[in-house]
Amino acid sequence: MFMDGQENQMQLVTFQLGTELYGIDIMQVKEIQKITEIRAIPNAPAYVEGIFNLRGIIIPIINLHKRFQIRRAVMDENEELLSGFLILELDGMAVGIFIDKVVRVVTVDIDAIQPPPHMLAGIGTEYIQGVTKEDSGYLIILDVKRLFDRKELQQLGRLGG
Repeated sequence: MFMDGQENQMQLVTFQLGTELYGIDIMQVKEIQKITEIRAIPNAPAYVEGIFNLRGIIIPIINLHKRFQIRRAVMDENEELLSGFLILELDGMAVGIFIDKVVRVVTVDIDAIQPPPHMLAGIGTEYIQGVTKEDSGYLIILDVKRLFDRKELQQLGRLGG
């Protein structure tokens, strides 16, 4: 019997945030952008870096470093070229999140994903879908649907206009 096995796997866009490696389901990532001009917004929540105009669409940009009190990664010039933000699709709305460095796209077996330990590098387990073993350590899989509650998404939607 032939089976391709893809239904037991998921593809993740992996990125560095601080000292940890994170992944987000590739189906939730619209695109990856270089850091360009971001306009600050007065009276926005502290974790909102500002807004970004992407081909006429105004997108709120979230700084996960501030959201989770994570220090930025120390990077050399070549690594700086890989920094930017991911544009995510959340409840029909585009939201950008800062990342220190895009790493790569990986395929993981869903069976290999374990529930998150109680505390991981300052990020609460409510934001984590699971953890899987990678060559260089662990990969923390974020649950982007839980990064923001409904009220925050409405607030971000107003910022994005």
